[in-house]
Amino acid sequence: MNMQADVVVVGAGPVGLLTAIELTLGGARVLVLERLAAPSMVAKALGIGPLGSEALQRRGMTSAIAAAEERTFAAMKTFADKNGPDARGRGSKFSGHFAGLSLIRKDAQKEPERRPHPVDQQAVEAMLADQARELGIEVRRECEVTSFVEQENGVDVEWNSPAGPERIRCAYLVGCDGGRSPIRKMAGFAFPGTAPSMTMYQAVAEIDHPERLLPSGWRRTSGGVFSYGPFPGRMFMLDFSGPPENREAPVTREEIEAVLRRISGMDVRVKALESASRWTDNTRLVETYRLGRVLLAGDAAHVHSPFGGQGLSLGLVDAANLGWKLAAVVRGEKPDSLLDTYTAERRPVAEAVLANTLAQIAIMRPDPQAGAMRNIVANLMQFDDANRFIGEIMSGLSTRYDLGSERDDVGRLIGDRPISRGGADVSLYDVMHDGKGILLDASTEGKASTLVAASGAQRIRCIRVDTGPSLLIRPDACIAWAGEERSTNGLKEALRRWFVPTSEPSLHAK
Repeated sequence: MNMQADVVVVGAGPVGLLTAIELTLGGARVLVLERLAAPSMVAKALGIGPLGSEALQRRGMTSAIAAAEERTFAAMKTFADKNGPDARGRGSKFSGHFAGLSLIRKDAQKEPERRPHPVDQQAVEAMLADQARELGIEVRRECEVTSFVEQENGVDVEWNSPAGPERIRCAYLVGCDGGRSPIRKMAGFAFPGTAPSMTMYQAVAEIDHPERLLPSGWRRTSGGVFSYGPFPGRMFMLDFSGPPENREAPVTREEIEAVLRRISGMDVRVKALESASRWTDNTRLVETYRLGRVLLAGDAAHVHSPFGGQGLSLGLVDAANLGWKLAAVVRGEKPDSLLDTYTAERRPVAEAVLANTLAQIAIMRPDPQAGAMRNIVANLMQFDDANRFIGEIMSGLSTRYDLGSERDDVGRLIGDRPISRGGADVSLYDVMHDGKGILLDASTEGKASTLVAASGAQRIRCIRVDTGPSLLIRPDACIAWAGEERSTNGLKEALRRWFVPTSEPSLHAK
């Protein structure tokens, strides 16, 4: 069978779509297979963290994020205007929270401008779908993968579609198919972790007496935790009585009403249910993100409770990290050992997120012991250092990949910033839309740019800047090298590691 695609991505959610976009920008031929006939409208993530939104901004979606954010703020204003001052709550400024403690302060953060955005998952998926269409990426819906077989030089993938059974040969298969990932299961990835102990609900509903659920914000009761607002009809509930008997069963109006009444302690009725979903605190992480020619990203690789809204960003940064690397391997410019850095860099980040979500669950339980620990955490967050620590782990800005450098900035994901070129400023992210690496060259007489040109690396844009340090930035915004003063020491090694072709280009790449 001839190679018909370089990469098959399974799952057309945000993570799958961004993976496909990154691969396509890197020159790979991509096919996306999605089981659902249309995007899911079930309420999921309400916002996107700094690193996730920055991954989209680097690919030209800054305006789309701003527009979606304005729609969210308008909805929040409508809710507040209708329900009065109590509807605004402590978390209305969308500064993030830890275990429902909306105490993360901007003035305690090192980079307060790198903030979360109140853009829900449906809006993120829609803007990524638009980008995928512009790039000509083929997305086939109502296609459920039934099996795959890894061969020495590729993967044979089979699925059922409305037209009947189909198959394709690809070089690599990427599972972005969610927490219950069939790809993960079929490939045999180990998925250890902790079993679920409670149930979480998210719903959009019409309540007969919504004023009884105010003030807005997270509220602990003897029965659990609930939050109403800050959007019309939106509510969250945490039920610590145990996991659901049947997670597959539809969430009904009656179930939402019963749980809401019990946890809130309020005499309210659910008149109509627009959408609802349930989760647990099932917390698991694959031991490796790659088995041969099969890779995982997003919830397929890690599941955890949704506290702090970290899951969507975590998956998007997975996609940003994997996409350009896999494209380089597909082009034949890099050996497949480059893919091992994907697990090495991203798994520790997921491990840290899983740990902080477990800690959040622990101090949200309705027992006195959890309450006492919660009060201590709240008091600690009054100190700037503690507040900054919590803020950075919740935003992901504490992320630093171990690239073997003693410099703290190497391995960090760089935020957007103006670049001064001959007295004029341009945005760093605005010059990263095409998915190439960037050299910000502040070296004497452009020596760093000369080294790039001599290295044979084709996918780097060299930009002379007026101020230093010089930086080599990977397509995923990771700082791969930073120059001391105006020195270029270490640049050749960084170029060779990440960008310089080490083999002949692939026949399958564009």
